[in-house]
Amino acid sequence: METPTLVPTPQPALARPQYVIDLQFNFTTKIATVNQTITYPNWSGETLNNLVIAVLPNLWNGGFAIKSLAIDDQPVSDYTLDGQKLDVPLPQLLQPGGIITLTMSYGLVLPPMQAYSNPDEVRPQIYGYTERQTNLVDWYPFIVPYQSGEGWLLYNPWYYGEHLVYDLADFDVLITFTDGAVPQIASSGAEEESGKSGSRRFVLEGGRTFALSMSLYYKVASQQVGDVTVYSYFFAFYDKPGEALLQTTVEALQVFNELLGPYRHKTLTAVQGDFNDGMEFSGFYFISRDYLNLYLGDPKNYLVIIAAHETAHQWWFDSVADNQALEPWLDEALATYSERIYYETVHPDLVKWWWDYRYFEFDNPGFVDIPIYDGGGQRPYWDKVYLMGARFLEELRGRIGDEAFFAFLKDYYVQFEGKHATSADFFRVLREHTSADISDLMVKYFKNTY
Repeated sequence: METPTLVPTPQPALARPQYVIDLQFNFTTKIATVNQTITYPNWSGETLNNLVIAVLPNLWNGGFAIKSLAIDDQPVSDYTLDGQKLDVPLPQLLQPGGIITLTMSYGLVLPPMQAYSNPDEVRPQIYGYTERQTNLVDWYPFIVPYQSGEGWLLYNPWYYGEHLVYDLADFDVLITFTDGAVPQIASSGAEEESGKSGSRRFVLEGGRTFALSMSLYYKVASQQVGDVTVYSYFFAFYDKPGEALLQTTVEALQVFNELLGPYRHKTLTAVQGDFNDGMEFSGFYFISRDYLNLYLGDPKNYLVIIAAHETAHQWWFDSVADNQALEPWLDEALATYSERIYYETVHPDLVKWWWDYRYFEFDNPGFVDIPIYDGGGQRPYWDKVYLMGARFLEELRGRIGDEAFFAFLKDYYVQFEGKHATSADFFRVLREHTSADISDLMVKYFKNTY
């Protein structure tokens, strides 16, 4: 009798990069040691001879230091680190579909958060700490997307807007406070059992980023929406606006779930920033402290507007990603217009107020589809990309009708969930839902032809 040959069970392919991060953090000194493992599948379709890794903390003098780096257990020393760019040559070529494991240990020294004199020109700093808050955003090295014909997508930082492009990834983050501090932790991920006494573990599947905010002074409110837990973190004496922040996030989540597509994570966390800006991350966003200061108890204010906007970024940024440096309108115009969708659904009597308050006529504002580098300043950039972008979507909706418009948005979401979309993708999907002539709108709002 012939002995049967044993065939190994095929291992499932790795769908996306895996980030396992062990953060040893001295909360008092704001100094950390991090051990990180990245398991990276090459889905680029090309053979790779290097990795390009974004290291934003290195933009601060003395803020980042590599202690060790290895690929598949082979030490690597001939890497180059220049500003935000870490270029790592591979010991062996990485074939399409191949997987490598990068391990590294590094130190972080968080900077104090700086307040700039002119927020219309320069975006406030979010990474770092104030007396009340410590924020880790874009704090870990991550492999940037590789695009055939373009190479590694890492663009220069700018005074305003976002310059980073992210692949979808899974995150497993363990946090240990080496000085015994016990701050509240707001996180992109859901908390899981750490298996280690004195440590806390957070897990996020299929996110673009993993953000953390810590404070000894946070108050927390939460609400369950189906299988999603929504959190609001805010400082003392902000109970009423903090609850309004939670309520708006819950309402926006419900509206966008129904009209755009399903939210993809287990938690959604809104955090009062100790700075004057709003900013989105995966399953997480900051909202300006001033919007909580100015809240008067009704939905006619920027707290509600921006909470809806940042919640919408979970659809237009986290799920459907784009090139934020070169085509920021794809997430910012859609997030701004999603504010209108929120108001018409939850506060229909305030839609006109929202338009009058949020939008005004501009004198030659410029085209919607500009890179962040062509904005001409923070305020002109907002006017072009956010507000003129929203005006385009309103005119488009009026031209093609509500049925086609919302069918298009849902289909666009479905087709590009977990992927990167381009302006050409946007208009291709749109044309699958309407034959209306929008050539005049294209000339009016867009510099390029799609």
